[in-house]
Amino acid sequence: MGARDGPTLITSVQRAMRLLEAVGAHENGAPAKQLARETGLPLATAYHLLRTLVHDGYVRKLDDGGFVLGDKLQALRTTGRAQALLSRVRPALAALRDELAAPAYLTFFEEGEIRVAEIVDGPGTPRVDLWVGFEDAGHATALGKSVLRELDDEARRDYLSRHHLADLTPRTVTSPPELLRRLDDAPLAPAVTDLEEYALGTVCVAVPVYSGDTVGSLGVSLPAHRYSRLPEIRTRLLPTANRVTRGLSLTI
Repeated sequence: MGARDGPTLITSVQRAMRLLEAVGAHENGAPAKQLARETGLPLATAYHLLRTLVHDGYVRKLDDGGFVLGDKLQALRTTGRAQALLSRVRPALAALRDELAAPAYLTFFEEGEIRVAEIVDGPGTPRVDLWVGFEDAGHATALGKSVLRELDDEARRDYLSRHHLADLTPRTVTSPPELLRRLDDAPLAPAVTDLEEYALGTVCVAVPVYSGDTVGSLGVSLPAHRYSRLPEIRTRLLPTANRVTRGLSLTI
């Protein structure tokens, strides 16, 4: 078999990647001529590629003519780190899903919002219909309430001042004082439950997790007829939450 049987490679993409690697090797920046020399590219080709990379935000041109990595590439690096962290804990979520026959969810409190980071479900364990985003339904979900329970008073007040407690079902708590009272008096603490407050026919239970100083929550959703099993499920959630926290705390 000849070389033509191998993968089809795009030369211009390879050249751009080599340029990015060369730019990244110079903390204080490097001029186009030096980058062209280091990558073995014709100077005109290097200029054209650098101009494109600057336009798209992957490279930034300094006032002295040097080139450094741009903000977009830094954002990709941050995203890649988050993906690597999630890949560490995804097996634990999948094991929890299989053990409890329920979809598993992971959320984090980031930039003042409660956001879903991962959902591990399956054909026999479908996720709940997220008809209202978690950023607008933290008060009505076990996952959101678990996060709110872990926040200090100032952070709670700030969150509640910025979010309307929408009436999603007849069982949704829409009074901030009542919500806070229930969080502080949660009978399954540190677990928090959602008893058809987000969606009728569905109950959820969640416990806190941490990624460094960032609080999050790990939980599962269940058909309402499994309500009586919530204490048992809480017991199984806690050790998994500890494993997730340890996995998220490892340095990449």
